[in-house]
Amino acid sequence: MGAAYFYHLTRNPLEATLPVLLTKALGAGWRVAVRGSDPGRLVWLDEKLWLGPDDGFLPHGLAGGAHDADQPVLLTTGADAPNGARCVMSVDGAAVTPEEVAALERVCILFDGTDPAAVEAARGQWRALTAAGCAAQYWSEESGRWEKKAEAGG
Repeated sequence: MGAAYFYHLTRNPLEATLPVLLTKALGAGWRVAVRGSDPGRLVWLDEKLWLGPDDGFLPHGLAGGAHDADQPVLLTTGADAPNGARCVMSVDGAAVTPEEVAALERVCILFDGTDPAAVEAARGQWRALTAAGCAAQYWSEESGRWEKKAEAGG
């Protein structure tokens, strides 16, 4: 059974934090689905991921191509995982179910701490997932480094 990790982004934006988490997930041997709610935003994120450092290449692609199943990291708005993802990274409030948390190795929920609506949406996800019995951790970078601030379930 997996766990949901909530990442409260207050110092670094999504496009800086996501590559770090993707590198760790790929290092663990997981395929990843980055799930967003807006196709245009995923196109923007795809472009940002290609602009990473030369020594930090992240193999990835946008869903809808002929090679979705081959992508180590697939950016998608769908709940399916044609690439066999063992980890889902939810961005921009994309929904995640308790069943997914139970079936996957890890679910990461990244949210913008400067956006009150994003913070409230993440709080709602925390309540829903922990009420369903999912293990969850809340991480904050407010101090300048990532610190675990809360843990529930499991």
